[in-house]
Amino acid sequence: MWAGRVFRAALSGAPCGHRAQSALAQLRGILEEELEGIRGAGTWKSERVITSRQGPRIHVDGISGGPSTDTFAGPSWLSCCVRSPSSTSGILNFCANNYLGLSSHPEVIQAGLRALEEFGAGLSSVRFICGTQSIHKDLEAKIARFHQREDAILYPSCFDANAGLFEALLTPEDAVLSDELNHASIIDGIRLCKAHKYRYRHLDMADLEAKLQEAQKHRLRLVATDGAFSMDGDIAPLQEICCLASQYGALVFVDECHATGFLGATGRGTDELLGVMDQVTIINSTLGKALGGASGGYTTGPGSLVSLLRQRARPYLFSNSLPPAVVGCASKALDLLMESNAVIQSMAAKTQRFRSKMEAAGFTISGANHPICPVMLGDARLASCMADDMLKRGIFVIGFSYPVVPKGKARIRVQISAVHSEEDIDRCVEAFVEVGRLHGALP
Repeated sequence: MWAGRVFRAALSGAPCGHRAQSALAQLRGILEEELEGIRGAGTWKSERVITSRQGPRIHVDGISGGPSTDTFAGPSWLSCCVRSPSSTSGILNFCANNYLGLSSHPEVIQAGLRALEEFGAGLSSVRFICGTQSIHKDLEAKIARFHQREDAILYPSCFDANAGLFEALLTPEDAVLSDELNHASIIDGIRLCKAHKYRYRHLDMADLEAKLQEAQKHRLRLVATDGAFSMDGDIAPLQEICCLASQYGALVFVDECHATGFLGATGRGTDELLGVMDQVTIINSTLGKALGGASGGYTTGPGSLVSLLRQRARPYLFSNSLPPAVVGCASKALDLLMESNAVIQSMAAKTQRFRSKMEAAGFTISGANHPICPVMLGDARLASCMADDMLKRGIFVIGFSYPVVPKGKARIRVQISAVHSEEDIDRCVEAFVEVGRLHGALP
């Protein structure tokens, strides 16, 4: 009590408002020092403002080039890959996750408008109170059918799906084994759970086996991996992972955000691509990339797991339900995908065209056979400056540097879309060669 009186007396000489201003000034100083360090390291990330819809050609604020005039030739699925011959204005966009070109597909847009008109702008509530509509249940059932799983649960994003899974499923009796280059959302989700944590070297099956041997003392063992790694464009060796999991009595979880819709014969993902759909227990993925490009994520797997997540997953219990327009767009995107898989072959050919031409020019492209094509440059400032000069030449790409990728491994990540033409790809390569020589990245 005496100490409290002394403390209040010490403070009485300075008005509360003055002390608050002093604390704010201290905070500003700390923040500015931190921000200046980011600028000095060449890792500052600027946001370019797009003033048109997403597509292969976009309009970027302050950059010459008219708005995108991309049009779709008809209502069929393949029409999304056909642009009007007049589509020559705007900036070529090579850094979106719009893998199938569905972000601006007219049928996807119309489905979103219908859902908006019928079900409203939003539910103003979480799912278990009064935030579940019939379209949410219909989309969850459609996702489960698509992945050939028992059930599915929607989240506001796949980041939320990853944040909700591990804490709800795993206890201190369990273990989770994670690839060291897994997406940040997987890493953060694993941090939230109380299970024993093992990290194995990227794609290193010998190290995974050693960790599985060490983890045999735990109740459940869950191997967690990205299906396709977003920064490097490489694909997890799921056949080997599933074989080891079977040998050591473990379960397999795969994040399919950069695979759903376009990898595998029918776009089911890396588990279909590698023939292990019946061996992967849990899949998390997104509606915000190939499946319409808006937002939303999901978990699909055993029905009992999905039921548990509805009871315990915090991002599900404490977040508003997905807006009806987003649900409508994603549902139509899935319908279009399941009508035809011809676009998958088109994407593979375009991806190979870009990779082979860039490697022939002298660039190092990470990964293999994936539309994520990281142009490895090493230096963060070089990646940023080259991306800026690419934009001046009408090509929208972004430099990636620490902390998004490890220090010394800066890159420009190029992403191929089904709606890019061969002429678009060739023009992008030509610009890279020109800018690469300008900055000394090529001889």
